Amino acid sequence: MAQRFNRRKFILYSSATVGASLFLKGCIGTTTTTTSPTAGSPTATPTSGGKTIKVGILHSLSGTMAISEKSVVDAEQLAIEEINKAGGVLGSQIEAVVEDGASNWDTFREKATKLIDQDKVVTVFGCWTSASRKNVLPVFESKNHMLWYPVQYEGQECSRNIFYTGAAPNQQIEPAVEWLLKNKGKEFFLVGSDYVFPRTANTIIKAQLAALGGKTAGEDYLPLGNTEVTPIITKIKAALPNGGVIFNSLNGDSNTAFFKQMQGAGLGPDKYPTMSVSIAEEEVKAIGVEYLKGHYAAWNYFQTVNSPASTKFVDAFKAKYGADRVVNDPMEAAYIMVYLWKQSVEKAGTADDLDKVRAAALGQTFEAPEGKVTMENNHHLSKFVRLGEIRDDGLFNIIYESKEAVKPVPWNQFVADTKGFACDWSDPAKGGKYKV
Repeated sequence: MAQRFNRRKFILYSSATVGASLFLKGCIGTTTTTTSPTAGSPTATPTSGGKTIKVGILHSLSGTMAISEKSVVDAEQLAIEEINKAGGVLGSQIEAVVEDGASNWDTFREKATKLIDQDKVVTVFGCWTSASRKNVLPVFESKNHMLWYPVQYEGQECSRNIFYTGAAPNQQIEPAVEWLLKNKGKEFFLVGSDYVFPRTANTIIKAQLAALGGKTAGEDYLPLGNTEVTPIITKIKAALPNGGVIFNSLNGDSNTAFFKQMQGAGLGPDKYPTMSVSIAEEEVKAIGVEYLKGHYAAWNYFQTVNSPASTKFVDAFKAKYGADRVVNDPMEAAYIMVYLWKQSVEKAGTADDLDKVRAAALGQTFEAPEGKVTMENNHHLSKFVRLGEIRDDGLFNIIYESKEAVKPVPWNQFVADTKGFACDWSDPAKGGKYKV
């Protein structure tokens, strides 16, 4: 039976936080005639014939992040196929233009520009790492365009031009840290890839540990894609000779080397329980369950969630891509964001007037595989919080879940620089960051 946190504590976390993360495929084809949007224009370019509505899909189909992002594309394509079979959007079929960010942040920026200026898409579903999102953000803001971002992240951001459907830190990292402190130990070693998400996430974790009586015993980083993990293993053993908690925000292929060498060095989950925020069912399958069994992950959705919406999602995905495939949290967040965009377009009565679509997105609800979610006025989703332990079959035994969806807190309340700030795009006087 999943443990449940005290409701008062979750309300506290819902006013205190930020978050992070990692997973690819095909394309639909028809043509649309559009004209190029100008910088600062509040609209995408209208489709001339109304036969298709073009959307962009921008993820890493190659490079170190492909291990995670390929499956996210599969989920987005599944949602588009379902919507098209049901009649499309406003009577038009959705046409997906798929681009490969190639695990290169400059490439992400170039492809985002192409999708908007050349392909004339009305929105983009894309990115995984915060480095890729940060690199495309100026493109979407300068062109007043729209990005839907499906991965948990570090928060400390609230853009008018992005809708965030993954977790903010108070919906993933912070409850994971609280659970670990109560159940696994007070001393933490923080391991991460060397870019904005892990570093910002660890800044939050260190502040949270200091506030709650924990201790940061050590902290180290690897360049994204680097597999030279032996120095980190050595530092963990020196900092925690008798065992302790490892909080892992490594992304991509680095995780494979890390967990294999952890096991080889005798750092098993009995004495060195590891909580990951970028390892889900797809990564477990790729790395090997024999290296991960007994370790933990923090997400909003696991394939083992028992609900009609989850069963429908899992069955549809396996029917399209194969019975041996698995689904995970970023895939679920990617799948539901396509539906949330569809609902927003239908409420606005247009796919081309992005200001109307943005306004229509606020308050949208969806019966997601994780549970009923709501797009809040800060462009982030209310989400369920879950922690899972990796089991023999590579899936997760859910050891904790929130009773209800937790509201997102983009500006972290443990970090001094952002404590007391919030975001509200329903009120122009407040916008992306205002003092509560």
